[in-house]
Amino acid sequence: MTRKQRRLILIGSSLGVLAIAVGLVLNSLRDSIVFFNSPTDIADNKAAPGKRVRLGGMVKMGSLERGDNLQIRFEVTDGNKDISVSYHGIVPDLFREGLGVVAEGHVEPGGTLAADTVLAKHDENYMPREVVDTLKKQGHWQETAAPVKQSAR
Repeated sequence: MTRKQRRLILIGSSLGVLAIAVGLVLNSLRDSIVFFNSPTDIADNKAAPGKRVRLGGMVKMGSLERGDNLQIRFEVTDGNKDISVSYHGIVPDLFREGLGVVAEGHVEPGGTLAADTVLAKHDENYMPREVVDTLKKQGHWQETAAPVKQSAR
């Protein structure tokens, strides 16, 4: 074998090993690549109890129930299907009925998502009320064409 042939074999086998490694990594991260699943995705796929999922959608109007000791129950909807979510903890300031939410947890046997993380979604126009008030007091606040969403406390 010539030096050129050995070099080509080395490069080819290195690329093959690299392709296999990338394939294995992508296969293991397959479920983590998607930021969240919609309620329809979860309901149609009949997520197995105990499976960890990220659920994204809107908090259904009239579904929010606050219990004792920071216990919260609500439904997440995408307009087609609803998934019940139970969460124990403090929710973000932007968490409200009718607004976007991402809940992460495991599916219980009854189909309810037992969330251990709840994130409120907002767009790029969000600004905390305290910042808006401070800017107005300092005279630096400028009204924009698009209304700026503020947190209501």
